[in-house]
Formats: sequence, C-alpha cells, structure tokens
Amino acid sequence: MIGKKQEPQPQQEQPQLSKEEYAAMKQAEREEVWSRVNAQAELVFKDDDSMKGFLNFMAGCTPQSTRNLLILYEQNHEITHPRTFDKWKEAGRSIRSGEKGYIFFAEQEYTKEDGTIGNGYTITKAYDISQTRGPKVLPPQQHLPEEIIAAMVENSPVPLAISDQLPQGVQAQYIPKQHTIFVRNGMDETATICAIAREQAHAGFDAVGSGYYRQAYAAQAYCAAYVAAQKFGLDTSAFHFDKVCQSYAEMKADISAVFWATSSVPPIPLTGISSAVSGK
Repeated sequence: MIGKKQEPQPQQEQPQLSKEEYAAMKQAEREEVWSRVNAQAELVFKDDDSMKGFLNFMAGCTPQSTRNLLILYEQNHEITHPRTFDKWKEAGRSIRSGEKGYIFFAEQEYTKEDGTIGNGYTITKAYDISQTRGPKVLPPQQHLPEEIIAAMVENSPVPLAISDQLPQGVQAQYIPKQHTIFVRNGMDETATICAIAREQAHAGFDAVGSGYYRQAYAAQAYCAAYVAAQKFGLDTSAFHFDKVCQSYAEMKADISAVFWATSSVPPIPLTGISSAVSGK
C-alpha cells in the first residue's frame, strides 16, 4: 500500500561452524588448492615450450616457494611481485579499488602440542605490484656481463677457480671433495654465466647434506642455469627441456627439488623495484 512504511526484513544469521566443521572446511580448501598445484605441475612438464614458459615466469618473479610459483602461474602468467595485503601495507603501498587477490601460501608459525614453535602455512590472498598504488617503481638496472660474473663469484656458496684442465666439452664442474667449482678458461660471457649458475646449483644441493651425487641433480641444475640466463637477459636459444620433461615421472615424487635449485642463483644487487616498494 502506498505510503505504508515497510518493516525491515530480519536478516538470516549465518550458522556458526563448530571447531570440527571449521577444520574440515579448511582441510577441504587446502586439498582443493593442492590439487590445482599438482595439476599445474603436470602442465609445466608437458613439453619444452611449457617448461620454458614456467621458467620464464620464475625468472621474472620475486623469489617464491615452488607451491606459490605453481599456483600463481596457474592464475596469471604476468605476476611479477606478489605480496599479501599486510606486506604491501608495511611497504607503504595500498591495493587499488576493485582488485581481486590471488590464492597464495603464506608462511605462518604455530605452537605445537609440546610448546615448541613450528613453521606452517595458511592459504590467503596476495596481490601483484601492478594491483597497488604507491611510489613510482623504477625499472631494474641493467648490468654488464662482467658485473654479473663478479657478483656470482662474490656470492658463490663455494669458491670458484679458473682451470685449463677440465675434460673436453666440460665448461665448468663442481667437485664435491674440494668444495670448489672449476671454470674453463677462455669461454664467452654467456657460457661462463650459465655454467657457473648450473654448478652453483649443484653446490647448493651438496650443502643440503642429503647424499649428493651429480646425476641425480642434473635436471635441477640445468633449470637453474636457464633461469639465471633469462633473469640476466642472456641468449637462451641453446636450452632444450625435452629430456627434463621425459624424466619427470622419475622426479615426480619431489617436484619442488626441480625448481629449488634456481633459488641458489646468487642475487645481483639491483636498484629499482626492491628499493621502490620498500620506500627507500
């Protein structure tokens, strides 16, 4: 009837979940996200092109866990610098209105039953830097090949030595007994950088202390060399990943190890994005 005041409709209360129901809901959420991570891993190892696509994404993204790299890549190939809302706030940046976050694994400490602190994760949302407002982001500084080599030597997990005694066809080799990487003398800069990155990955695996032997980590180190070359803007046309993809079934039980090696590539001290987002 016209002029009659409408009575407000009572809002339906959301049912409260019990502790067990909430735990079951979160477990189902984790299982669904992990199934997406595993499905993306299958796609990455499909062929040479798919592997290169993922490694290119890895080279252009800030360092992340393997699970985050896979779930982020599944959602958007263009992500370069993801952080949670709180982390962006700490960095002095805000999320643009209307932006939707990406599924993301955030590290989280928790207290075990015995009172000790454990490291776990929670599934949350992250936002790429392109979804934020803040200080102007400067382009990354370009570095000469000799500067890259110098930084790799300085940040190497083990000493490097120039050698004229390496077997024919061997550009560089990590020798576990001597904890040293021997690098062939007289190579061009691209070959030198890729060879050092590959062998530093081998040295990184040896440092883990899990019974290192070279052949077991050949694919991982090869991926590390490619990511280093891609990150530094070098020619990567000589890289092919057909054999890596073919051997995926054998490495499937520990897929994270395939990509963990790339984190052993020593960082080049850059001005630009890292300083811009921190407000320095």
